[in-house]
Amino acid sequence: MLSYRHAFHAGNHADVLKHLVLVLTLDYYLRKDKPFWYIDTHAGGGLYQLSSAEAQKTREFAQGIQTLWKASDIPEALEPYRQQIRALNPGTKLNYYPGSPWLAANLLRNTDQLRLFELHPSDFTALNQNLGSDKRVHVSKQDGLKGLLGLLPPITRRAVTLIDPSYELKTDYNDVISTLSKAHQRFATGTYLLWYPVIERQRVKQMATALQQTGIPGILQLEYCPLADSTGMGMTGSGLFIINPPWLLAGQMQTLLPWLNQQMAHGNGHFTVAYITPEKNT
Repeated sequence: MLSYRHAFHAGNHADVLKHLVLVLTLDYYLRKDKPFWYIDTHAGGGLYQLSSAEAQKTREFAQGIQTLWKASDIPEALEPYRQQIRALNPGTKLNYYPGSPWLAANLLRNTDQLRLFELHPSDFTALNQNLGSDKRVHVSKQDGLKGLLGLLPPITRRAVTLIDPSYELKTDYNDVISTLSKAHQRFATGTYLLWYPVIERQRVKQMATALQQTGIPGILQLEYCPLADSTGMGMTGSGLFIINPPWLLAGQMQTLLPWLNQQMAHGNGHFTVAYITPEKNT
C-alpha cells in the first residue's frame, strides 16, 4: 500500500484524458457566477518535473502530452487544456506537467475553494509545498474516500469531485463505487469524475454494472485506449464514469477522442462515449 507514485506516469495518455475532461468540466462550472468547491480525493504532488528520474524512467509522457505539445490544427475544445500546459512551460521545451490540483488552482476564482486529500507522505509534502500557501486550498493527509463523505453536501451546493485512486488494492474497485453511491445520496447535484484504468476489461464491466445498480441517472462513460485490450500488459487505456456531466461534454469528447487517438496512437486505439444509465426525464 502507498507504493504508487504518480511521478512515474505524469503526462501519459491517461493523464491527458483525465485532465482534459477535468478542464472542460471546471470551465463549464466557471460560466456561472456562483462559487463552487473542487474536491480531489487522491491529489498527488500537484506538479511534476518531466526531467526527473521517475518520469525519465518510464517516459510515458512521450506518448501522451508530448504528442500534443507541438500539434497543429488542434480542436477548439482542447485549447483550454493546452493553454494550462503552456502556462507551466512558457518556452519551447516541455519541462513540467501539472497534476489535477494545480490545474484546478489555476482555473478557479478567488471565491472558489479546493479540498485536497493525499495519504502518501512524500506526495503530501510536495502538495503542501506546491499549493499549501494558497488561501483557497485545504490539504488533508487523510483517506480521500472517507474525507469526501465528510465534506458533503458543501456549503456552496456546487462541487466538482475527482476520484482517481491508484487501484493498487483490488478492494479499490468496490470502494470507489460504494463511496460514489453514498456521496450521491448526500449530494445528488454535484459532478463526480471517477477515473479508472483499463487493465482487465472484466473489471471495467463490473464497475459499470455496479454503477448501473445504484440507480443514479445519466452516468456518462468516457474511455480512451491507445492499445488493444490485453491481459498481462498493464494499463492499455483508461476512462471516466461521470455523474452529472456538463451537458456539452459528450459532444465535445465525440469530437476530441478521434483527434487524440490519431495523435497518440496513429488512429490505432479505440474509444467510448456513452451513457451507461438513462438520463433523468425533465
